[in-house]
Amino acid sequence: MDRFVQRLKPPAGGSRSLQTAISLGKTKRNPQGPPPAKKQRIQEVKDTDDDESTRTGPDESSRTGSDDEDAEDSILSVPRSEPGTDLDEEPEDQGLAPPRATAIEVSMPPVVASKEAIEEYEVMRASQLSGPSQNQEGVPDAASRIEDRKWTRGKSSIYVDAFNLALDTVLEDETHLFDRKEKKVFDVWRSLSYEAQYLYVRLFLRKTSSWHRVERLGYYNDISDLGVAAASLLECRDLPPTDLDDSSMHDTEEMQDWSLRDRFTFADDSAAHITTIDEAASLLSLDELKALAKEAKVQGKNKAELLKAFCRTSSRQAGLMAVGLRRSSTSDSTESRTNQSQDASPEKQDLNRNTHFLTKILSITGPLIRLSEPAFKLFERVHLVFYRSTEWTEKSLTTIILAKIARRNFPAYIVCRSNIFGSRRELLEFEHSMRQEFEVDKILEFNGPPGNEGFEKVVAIFEKVSERWRTLLREEQHREDSVYEFGEGGYLRRFNAAHAYTRIAHKTAYVLGRLHRYREEHDLLTELLRQRLFHPGRRGSWYQRKALLEERYMWEVDPNPVFSDADVRKKLYQRIAATTCETALEDRDCHLIYHYDLQKRLLKLEKKLRIPKRLQHDFGHVELRQPEEHTVEGIQLVRDDADAKGKAGRAVSTKTLWLDELGEAGEDGAPQHVSVEEMCLSYYRSQGWKGYHSEGGILRTLFAYLFFDILFLYIPNVFQTAFQTCPLDLHSDAFYPARASEINHRLVEIANGGAVGMLRAVDERERERRTCVVGLNWDFEVEDLIELVGCFEGAALAAVCKVMAQDYKSRGGGVPDLVLWRRTDNEKKGEVMFSEVKSANDRLSDTQRLWIHVLTGAGIRVALCNAVAREVRTVG
Repeated sequence: MDRFVQRLKPPAGGSRSLQTAISLGKTKRNPQGPPPAKKQRIQEVKDTDDDESTRTGPDESSRTGSDDEDAEDSILSVPRSEPGTDLDEEPEDQGLAPPRATAIEVSMPPVVASKEAIEEYEVMRASQLSGPSQNQEGVPDAASRIEDRKWTRGKSSIYVDAFNLALDTVLEDETHLFDRKEKKVFDVWRSLSYEAQYLYVRLFLRKTSSWHRVERLGYYNDISDLGVAAASLLECRDLPPTDLDDSSMHDTEEMQDWSLRDRFTFADDSAAHITTIDEAASLLSLDELKALAKEAKVQGKNKAELLKAFCRTSSRQAGLMAVGLRRSSTSDSTESRTNQSQDASPEKQDLNRNTHFLTKILSITGPLIRLSEPAFKLFERVHLVFYRSTEWTEKSLTTIILAKIARRNFPAYIVCRSNIFGSRRELLEFEHSMRQEFEVDKILEFNGPPGNEGFEKVVAIFEKVSERWRTLLREEQHREDSVYEFGEGGYLRRFNAAHAYTRIAHKTAYVLGRLHRYREEHDLLTELLRQRLFHPGRRGSWYQRKALLEERYMWEVDPNPVFSDADVRKKLYQRIAATTCETALEDRDCHLIYHYDLQKRLLKLEKKLRIPKRLQHDFGHVELRQPEEHTVEGIQLVRDDADAKGKAGRAVSTKTLWLDELGEAGEDGAPQHVSVEEMCLSYYRSQGWKGYHSEGGILRTLFAYLFFDILFLYIPNVFQTAFQTCPLDLHSDAFYPARASEINHRLVEIANGGAVGMLRAVDERERERRTCVVGLNWDFEVEDLIELVGCFEGAALAAVCKVMAQDYKSRGGGVPDLVLWRRTDNEKKGEVMFSEVKSANDRLSDTQRLWIHVLTGAGIRVALCNAVAREVRTVG
């Protein structure tokens, strides 16, 4: 411990750079209109196929983005760094996937969390507060520093204050979720010095259990004595005994894989915890390992081979001693050993050899520090409760503060932060359910093809939680019927263990299908559809699969068939499948995107059953039209350089450059070089159309205008801060059910032609303030938007808005590139057309096909515009 209390000389260059810049949505050039927002990247939607063998994965319905937790990694699934990873390395260097944004981050306006933004923010640390904002010790608390924007250099930072703000907020309202020992840890945390807290928070943000060399922790600008700060984290502290009367401690130990003992530390010391050669050797760099391997007389071509050879030598020596073998079995050697001292025995020599190398390795690395798991897990739990999310990042800590000082205007809404976990047991059970869900994901998605053995493991996991799942379903239904009053159940259910268990059941149904256990799959799908509270966005896919099973397989796997004749059984189950399709189409929670496939199957079944034409369903009013085919010829430009050929190992970009012959000329009077979309847009404008290259940007803007008040309707828990641009549940499947009545009424108003009036009212009220609202781009001219809305058929615009409301997260992408409208003098109503631009190398994605289905089904013109190069020119 004493060696940590030494002043470490800072290396040249100071603290490491913070690479946390947010990628802001860039706009596309638009010659005759304002630049709309760039299309968001989303997961693609897999088309439903009748053949179960073509199903693409265990979570095909989640590819539609119905549930945001599918895109959100559990805290239990955060990849850990390899041993020996230095803190100065960025996550990209470690090969980790970039963390996804939390719900709170997504709900806030874009903020620049780069190194420069944080440094600019911390310049405000001018002087320490005085007066009532101080705590009992006379030191300003985190909330007051953030509110008054005054700082003392070296005594506060954005990271520590944001970390403490999360802790203070949770303990203010939800202290009942933590037991006596955990509260003691929080008390000790508050007593730590600023520098110790700063070091812990920066290590905590790495989300890693690896060892870090203390001498390489380059935070010297904020920590005057790194050794003292590290020693404070390594100090062992006593915890009070468990309160036997604390009911929260009963029946919870099996729900978590860690616990606070009688003593704890915030960090681990390498001298006490690194005891094996293989663990110690992995901490060395390649050059350090080569030097040590030369002394140990082992060889290898790279670090992996050197580690393997070095550890093999050590384990072989230990293995020989374990079975009682000696270096020699001759009597002379035996006699000579009896004359040697005890310290010179072969066992002692081998032990000394291991100790020698272990000591040598630790002398090379110097003092090492690693966050202690119990305290680390405890603070992870705090962040789960604070962020209402299982995922958080370094940017998560700073987003709220940076959004608060951004001086932007936000909509008026009621901030409501209430308890989402009624008891400690509910929180622990939620964590446990997330752990089980991650185990299923790990089997099906993270480790290659699972095979039958992996599928059986998934079934076993579900069987273990199935009874508890059914119990939680009954309990939640009771709450929905008798407790919830303001629609808050939809959002709160996302933090119920049954939410994760339902997703496990969904994946288990897929597994049962892969195992050809169709009867069990059908039973499970029936059970999933019987409940209406969890994952309503998946109901369409469950209906689709259930109808397929009834049409194809159930007639021969039914254990108790009513009829012995196979043909009669087939007809029976075909009628059942037709009924399933009808039920799905009548289900208010079956999203519109599934209707086309269900209608197609229903019509096919009615033909098989030879139902009279007059009794068959007629979906002619929503029959999909094939998109129009347009061809635009132009001059394609090809760059004559290495970049145009693509870098080694990468595919050539499909983005092409074209000459805009019909658009505005450049400053030199020559046609401009533009993208293929803008070249086609100029063609349409020459044909009398107005339009934008906006992709999903203009639809998101219209949705924000038309549903402004519904977006900010009071629903408990969905507005956690005063700096949100949308409710926290907008990107989840809880948004639509919680506001179904209001949304459906609004859709009727839109269908009846009231959209223009709504748009004008919101614009007059909010444009001057340029209020921050999700998806709303104030750069669009309001007269253009009014003219566009006026050209829509009311029912068609309502259908598009319903798709957005039901699945906002995924439906923002895949919209055709160009939105076009026109109105002639003798036309009272204009027309709207969407155009998807395709050059020679482009193909339609699944999400683009889905939007084409939605738009054509709503009676809106859709065109596939093929860009053809009549000439190819080479440019420098």
